[in-house]
Amino acid sequence: MLTQTRGSRVLTLAFCALLVLLLLSQPANASLGDRLPEFRDCVAVCEQENCGRDAAHHTPIPFHHRLLLWTCPQECDYTCQHIVTTHRLLSSPPLPVTQFHGKWPFHRFLGAQEPFSVLCSLGNLYAHWHGLNNRIRTSIPDRYPLRPYYVLLAQIGIASWVFSALFHTRDFPVTETLDYLAAGASVMYGLYYTPVRVFRLYLPDSPQRSSLLRIWTATCAALYLVHVGYLLLVKWDYGYNMAANVAAGVVQNALWSWFSYKQWRDKRRIWTVWPGVVVAWVTMAMSLELLDFPPLWGVVDAHSLWHLGTIAPTILFYNFLVRDAQEDMASMERRLKS
Repeated sequence: MLTQTRGSRVLTLAFCALLVLLLLSQPANASLGDRLPEFRDCVAVCEQENCGRDAAHHTPIPFHHRLLLWTCPQECDYTCQHIVTTHRLLSSPPLPVTQFHGKWPFHRFLGAQEPFSVLCSLGNLYAHWHGLNNRIRTSIPDRYPLRPYYVLLAQIGIASWVFSALFHTRDFPVTETLDYLAAGASVMYGLYYTPVRVFRLYLPDSPQRSSLLRIWTATCAALYLVHVGYLLLVKWDYGYNMAANVAAGVVQNALWSWFSYKQWRDKRRIWTVWPGVVVAWVTMAMSLELLDFPPLWGVVDAHSLWHLGTIAPTILFYNFLVRDAQEDMASMERRLKS
């Protein structure tokens, strides 16, 4: 037994080491800005003057930047991005703003690379935290069978937005990978629990329903593991990752829209349409990603506006889950008494 325990620990450590190595080995994106001669010359001169043992000057890096792991070459890269961008905008005629390393040139705040995206990610994090601690845990009794599903929903949501905030604070291969994998987990879990509620797979009233739940659970777990394995071990494919998340999102959105219509048709209560409102709201917010414009004031871009647009529907959806759970639980108790 002791040998098995030690062996499992070794395997766990080896898996973690492999995972970290894979996370750190993702390639960086190249953009038009990276290839501009003026940008490359600027970075080369800055590094020669400020970085390394033979540098003529050693400009100190602020402490809060060093806490976020900014290095001298990265400081040069950031500074030259904005020097080149300013020169392009002031030229006659003005030249368009270009991306560097796959990103627009943002103005950082307290060392955070994309401060408005960080703020909006924290807003979504709070929406899930509030839904967990101020709605689910206070308004849904422990005896309701879907309560554990909703607790896990909120916990995965909190984790995904923590990783989103970290990624937008500092863009490293590891923070990008964790952000993408956590977002994928959130979308996949949404695809998982939606049929559980819509088709009432959580009711232990028949062996067939219990078997369906086990099969569905195993299927979703396998799909996510295959998804992660492909991204980490085969190819880090942004297009595939987007397509997979959109497909999973479309299925659950269609189910919630159908469920919302059916509930409204049967009950004629305003709260039953909230899932449909959430689906429409989130769809419109996600469409902002298609705009992809240079950041306004160097801070606000389409991606951050998408994150901003998902805060309110998240709060509304938790309110729906609580109201739906209370109605469903009351209906279950009435059936037991009859």
